[in-house]
Amino acid sequence: MKRIFLLSSILLLSAVWAAAQYEKPEPGMAGMDSSGADKTTVQGCLAGSAGSYSLTDKSGTTYQLTGDTAKLQAHVGHTIEVTGTTMSNQGSTGQSGSMSAPSEMEPTINVTSFKHVSTSCSATQ
Repeated sequence: MKRIFLLSSILLLSAVWAAAQYEKPEPGMAGMDSSGADKTTVQGCLAGSAGSYSLTDKSGTTYQLTGDTAKLQAHVGHTIEVTGTTMSNQGSTGQSGSMSAPSEMEPTINVTSFKHVSTSCSATQ
């Protein structure tokens, strides 16, 4: 009888331990990577040139693109979908305490991957 109880206890503890290994993310943590940055995917029209790219989505929001942008040149003027981590630069101030230039107010996406969608940007982009 003691052996059955001991075996049952070990199995129960093992099951609890295994379930704890697959913990659900806390509310509000979905879409975040280990650094705490928001992971996002945005589709829009690509503009810019080597080293300085931006993506404008259908709502008119323009994102500055950083990170893995080496292969974007061939897709300028096309609709693409980028995936990466977002960072909003809103509210940053310079040394004088004044608000930053408008281009620095745009959200930034640190591109980790992209997908070509169309060879043109539609009028609704």
